[in-house]
Amino acid sequence: MTDIKFIELCKNEVVKYTNDHLDKTDGKQISSDDVYIVWLTKVLQNNKALLSTTLFDGMYYELTYNGDKNELYIDAYKRKDRPTRNI
Repeated sequence: MTDIKFIELCKNEVVKYTNDHLDKTDGKQISSDDVYIVWLTKVLQNNKALLSTTLFDGMYYELTYNGDKNELYIDAYKRKDRPTRNI
């Protein structure tokens, strides 16, 4: 799978997941223009990307494409805490 096709697939999956999980009473929906790539890699026939959206919801998404099985896995994470300390 090319990088361009993988990025398009990832953005579409994040849009679907996010829109399915947004509060319906808000009437808010996002598009692929609201999704951005944080990190992307390809190793042999496998791809992995970290994505986020322009929403202020603390969510980020890890998508992995298994080229051997032609499967896409999506993991959704919410940042809970960002502790800081002096070192």
